Amino acid sequence: MVTPDRKVRKLMEEYERTGNVSKAALRADLDRKTAQKYLRCGKLPSEMPVERRWRTREDPFAEDWEECRLMFEGCPELEAKTVFEWLCRERAGKYQEGQLRTFQRRVREWRALSGPEQEVYFAQEHRPGVRMSTDFTHMDRLGITIAGEPFDHQLCHNVLTYSNWEWASICHSESLVALRTGIQNALTRLGRVPAEHWMDHSSAATHRPAEASGEPRAYNRAYLELMDHFEMVPRLIQVDSPHENGDVESLNGALKRRIEQ
Repeated sequence: MVTPDRKVRKLMEEYERTGNVSKAALRADLDRKTAQKYLRCGKLPSEMPVERRWRTREDPFAEDWEECRLMFEGCPELEAKTVFEWLCRERAGKYQEGQLRTFQRRVREWRALSGPEQEVYFAQEHRPGVRMSTDFTHMDRLGITIAGEPFDHQLCHNVLTYSNWEWASICHSESLVALRTGIQNALTRLGRVPAEHWMDHSSAATHRPAEASGEPRAYNRAYLELMDHFEMVPRLIQVDSPHENGDVESLNGALKRRIEQ
């Protein structure tokens, strides 16, 4: 979707007036990353060079692609690297290791246009100051030790979904005490309180009613009292829908990689 010139003009006017990217983007009805792109280049969308979408080189895999395509159709879970390695063995001398990325890109394009149907997720719209998401994540696989002894622990990870600001607290179980401590630490560090608090159906926040009732999980009273104390609205993602908490889920991995490095 092409961004209209009028929105970018509004963005530039607001940024010149406020000097704040987030405020200017909000008032111009633009995503913050999009706003940053136009502010950096200082041009309207109509003045930007058109992105090239046509192929400028011959497809080096054209002769063997039909055979590869049949393999992917017959076994959709096959990785592009596996098939590329097979190609290198079967067509010795024809392909080089440096062509792996080109082949992977070719496979991605095919899967996007002609491959098996994928489940569709609609992009979530995040607004500043509204949503904080919390998730517990295990740290065992990092092999962290203290004085040579394994340090088994989790993190109560809190993320503001608009800015991706994050704060994590060490805990040893997915309990209400750990959740309360994690949220309080994050809000103290932040110095502000978002409007909503989102998380999955963790036992720290919810409980299962009597099985005979057939009702969905309900909020724990103590969790609701915690939300009342901070004047936050409690929200739950749907069951088996981790993508609805995608920001904190993806940042769990990023945080672990930073700690590991």
